Amino acid sequence: MADEQPWRIPPNVQDLAAGVQEPPSRYLVREQDRPAMAGATMPEPIPIVDLSRLSAPSDAHGAADEAGKLRSALQNWGLFLAIGHGIETGLLAEMMKVTREFFNLPLEEKQKHSNLVNGKEFRLEGYGGDMVLAEDQVLDWCDRLCLVVEPESRRVHTLWPTQPPSFSEVLREYTVKCRELAGLVLDSMAKLLGLPEGYFVGAMGEQGATTYAKLNYYPRCPRPDHVLGLKPHADGSLITVVAVDDAVGGLQVQGAGGAAWYDVPIVPGALLVNLGDAIEIMSNGFFKSPVHRVVTNTERERVSLAMFYTPDLEKEMEPAPELVDEERPRRYGKVKTKDYVPRLLEAYARGTQAIDTVKLRSH
Repeated sequence: MADEQPWRIPPNVQDLAAGVQEPPSRYLVREQDRPAMAGATMPEPIPIVDLSRLSAPSDAHGAADEAGKLRSALQNWGLFLAIGHGIETGLLAEMMKVTREFFNLPLEEKQKHSNLVNGKEFRLEGYGGDMVLAEDQVLDWCDRLCLVVEPESRRVHTLWPTQPPSFSEVLREYTVKCRELAGLVLDSMAKLLGLPEGYFVGAMGEQGATTYAKLNYYPRCPRPDHVLGLKPHADGSLITVVAVDDAVGGLQVQGAGGAAWYDVPIVPGALLVNLGDAIEIMSNGFFKSPVHRVVTNTERERVSLAMFYTPDLEKEMEPAPELVDEERPRRYGKVKTKDYVPRLLEAYARGTQAIDTVKLRSH
């Protein structure tokens, strides 16, 4: 069936960008969705949170200050910029380096790790582009490599690149360090909500939760006013930790009410941490998963690495009982993680938000 519908197989954007002066029509967003060349003026800055102070038992005053910044960031933006995260500058630089080196390999080498089974059927893991559900679907100006990194028993080793030679070793080391950061943030969020410290970490379980690494490559684009690197979306994770290119911006977050888009600033050495739908559901809406997108530019390519921390696949996501009362009734239904993931992929392809399928009608 798929081979009779060639539109289901998206082009390789990196190669496409090298040979066209105008993006094909499949990449042109609707006129009302076209990005401005610069984001709107922010009503308030996105907080920078020092995680080393947040977790310092010997500095109670400093920890309280950082906790206040974290609460403000999560309530107002659903994301923050993390410094003092414990991941060495050298490791971050090496992770970005091997990411670029992978995407600079010949196409034949990258396609050894394709996300198309038998060249036809889309799967989440592997190298390639969008899952395409409709011939008129707007495509992203982006190529990706998506890998399961945790637990090790679920890694599909044939999809892990052997080039560059240090890729697997660097990604494994980064995964260990990033997991520590994620645990600290999740425990801090639980405390802010008055929940037991391990509430959100516990939702990941021992072996049931899957952590995905998604490496993104955004080529230069001749029409950044008509094309998006990533469509507007919210993540389905508990949290997502993103290492971004220090030299090139492009990430934008949607403001309250959806009226404006704001540029997420570049802070060298910082990691971006944003909430996902799982936290919005489990916090009964106290924290929101932000809608965000990536814009393109004519000057430089851009790379990023996003780590998605998800609940156990068998976990039934629902609001914590402690966060439901007469003043704040239950706002979300119940859904298993394994059932939510397909909704998320379909919603992304169709340009809708999966969280809307879980919201109770009165809210």
